[in-house]
Amino acid sequence: MKRVVFLTAVLLTLFGVSSSGQEHYRLLYWNIQNGMWDGQENHYSRFLGWVKDQNPDICVWCESQPIYKTGTSEHLDELDAWRTDPTLIAFWKDLAQQYGHQYVFLGGHRDNYPQIITSRFPIDSVSRIIGNQADTLVSHGAGWARITLGGIPVNLVTVHTWPHKYRHGVAKEDREKDGNAHGGDYYRATEIEYICRHTILGADPEGRQLWMMMGDFNSITRRENWVYHYEEDDTRFLVHDFINNHTPYIDVIAEREPNNFHSTTPYRRRIDYVYVTPPMFGRIQDARVILDDYTRQQKAMKDGKRVSKFWRPSDHLPIIVDFCL
Repeated sequence: MKRVVFLTAVLLTLFGVSSSGQEHYRLLYWNIQNGMWDGQENHYSRFLGWVKDQNPDICVWCESQPIYKTGTSEHLDELDAWRTDPTLIAFWKDLAQQYGHQYVFLGGHRDNYPQIITSRFPIDSVSRIIGNQADTLVSHGAGWARITLGGIPVNLVTVHTWPHKYRHGVAKEDREKDGNAHGGDYYRATEIEYICRHTILGADPEGRQLWMMMGDFNSITRRENWVYHYEEDDTRFLVHDFINNHTPYIDVIAEREPNNFHSTTPYRRRIDYVYVTPPMFGRIQDARVILDDYTRQQKAMKDGKRVSKFWRPSDHLPIIVDFCL
């Protein structure tokens, strides 16, 4: 009898269900740099093989549109066609099916850097966020989708804030001056406030539901100023100050490992985050930045020379979050 119970528990665990009746899920987030710039020559075989090995239930891909030819800074042929939603969605449906995902959601976007969600489970589109000229223009867009897992809805918010030192829309001749005035930091703070007010703060300000917000925030948190050693009033902290002070979100990586620092870029910066509400945080079993033989960032070189400003396979590292419901 004990052997039967043991084998049943093992089988349930293998199929993603614990003996307590909880189902286990894995979310994989990654800024894949220019729509998986690395790997076009072999139809992304290394990328797809790596994703299969991670066995995610939900993927969030930042910078999900192909832009440049692998190994170069040369634009893809017919780049305008890549910017269209049908082309991009069809591209990701094909890729996602190869690692076991049937469903695709494309967030709102104004330019070449949208976010994509793929999933084993149906995805409900709630909002594709781009802002508006009269209020706030969200430079790379954002998305709010909902996936029901085991009868429980989970809200997913994808983010990719403005990357530059100067504000979006500043004339080229004024960019240096605006950058010196920290225009980009203030612009990112405006973007994240807009996104939060049009997602969690408008629907669930106390964070009683299950929410996950993840992406490339192009900014750092003061919680890790023991690494950076900036002044307390440094504007680089504005984005995460707003999240930590005005939303119910919890920074998963920092909260789970407050004494460890995990850079997500080659420049000793953690700018990629997964935030969750308290009910979701209590369901997290593991969360980590993935640095392995494939994801390790390497300069694009040929014959000993740098051939592109980009990195192989990406200039960001992925994050995996395991949780149960």
